[in-house]
Amino acid sequence: MALPQTVRDSDRSPGPLRLTLDSSSFVPYYEQIVSQIRNLIKDRHLQEGQIFHSEGELARMLGISKMPVRQAFQKLRSEGLLLIARGKKPVIGSGTLPWNFQQLRGFSEEMRRRGLTPSAKVLSLELCKPDQEVAQALRLGPDEQVFRLRRLRFVDQAPVAVVTSYLPAAIFPDIDKQDLEGQSLYHVFEHIYHRKLHWAEEVIGAATTKPEDAKLLQAAPGSAVLLIKETTFDVQQAAIEFSISILRGDRYAASVVSVRKK
Repeated sequence: MALPQTVRDSDRSPGPLRLTLDSSSFVPYYEQIVSQIRNLIKDRHLQEGQIFHSEGELARMLGISKMPVRQAFQKLRSEGLLLIARGKKPVIGSGTLPWNFQQLRGFSEEMRRRGLTPSAKVLSLELCKPDQEVAQALRLGPDEQVFRLRRLRFVDQAPVAVVTSYLPAAIFPDIDKQDLEGQSLYHVFEHIYHRKLHWAEEVIGAATTKPEDAKLLQAAPGSAVLLIKETTFDVQQAAIEFSISILRGDRYAASVVSVRKK
């Protein structure tokens, strides 16, 4: 039997808030909490910048331990829906995920670090002659070829990015025989081809979706996207990948820390 538990308004609460937990459901409490808070934000019952309940307050109101609430908060934080600072109450976020470009992480690594589940679908993979931009980025000679890998990236089964990677065929022979959906590309680089990654150069900009990409991303044609062009280098200073990533602008934002030199 379902046991509805309601969060009531209090002097310290952000406003009227109702959450219902079903103890007979196979869905864990933390997932029930996440789903309902997502919907409250989506329906604007909770708005960006609004102060939210602490873990302890929400746990007491629901009559449960703090652990599922903590798990829910971690999930919502990873999605940019809760902003949590030490010693302060959580604040409702915009839902955009800040991507820290000072850390060289692959897409899968970054999403797992945030507590999300990444996956990929290979849209196409072909051996071709690079255009001028790709050849220059990868420092290729006139007769060298690349593998052009196009993938649709998902987070928690929702499409969020279309990524086109250009890989020098001389460095990655037979990469078309690798499992490029079940393992990350960075894993393939380092563990299959033994190319240890060192650094990357990114150019970040804004663009609008083309009809084909919009359909893949389940976004409106012409909607805003984050456009990232990245060249990745190994420890031998060889350019091993040039990629063009198109990310939904309503889910991602660039995060860069700048330090003023004296």
